[in-house]
Amino acid sequence: MRAYCIALGYEAFDWGQGTNNGPTGDFDEWLHSLKSRIDELLSGYTQPATLIGWSLGGFYARELAKLMGPDIREVITMGTPFNADSDSTNVGWLFRLLNGSSLPYNPELSQRLRTPPSIRTTSIYSRSDGVVSWETCCHPERSDLVHDIEIRGSHLGMNWNRDVLAVVADRLAQNSGQWLQ
Repeated sequence: MRAYCIALGYEAFDWGQGTNNGPTGDFDEWLHSLKSRIDELLSGYTQPATLIGWSLGGFYARELAKLMGPDIREVITMGTPFNADSDSTNVGWLFRLLNGSSLPYNPELSQRLRTPPSIRTTSIYSRSDGVVSWETCCHPERSDLVHDIEIRGSHLGMNWNRDVLAVVADRLAQNSGQWLQ
């Protein structure tokens, strides 16, 4: 995705954390540490940034946008199950196998993750995702700031899916003050 955004003429940065194995320790402390890293990447830029997150990375993008306010222009997520009450993936069995228990459920965190940032947010999802339930990638309430876009394709292929790339290009090209659906 980074290479694609650069090819479109945008400056794009990797998050600089290597493989995404999930947050470690206290979630809020970890998130604030990630915010500091993103602040460093964006220092010297005057225009707000777009955060793009795939799967678990979409959670980070949404939560970072809430923390960073006017420094973030919009959020684009791909296959991110933010609207879930519990294990809504097809990989829960693997977590149980590796950890001996189900994913812990925290209703407060679930509500927090379900709440979109107060900026333009696009969620790209697929009914044939194969990893997450597509319904969990859709906003429960519509507004002018949230837009859910269905594509055809797999969860693991979203970064290279032509339809996803077209949505990303479209969102990046739109002016900050207007959003064409």
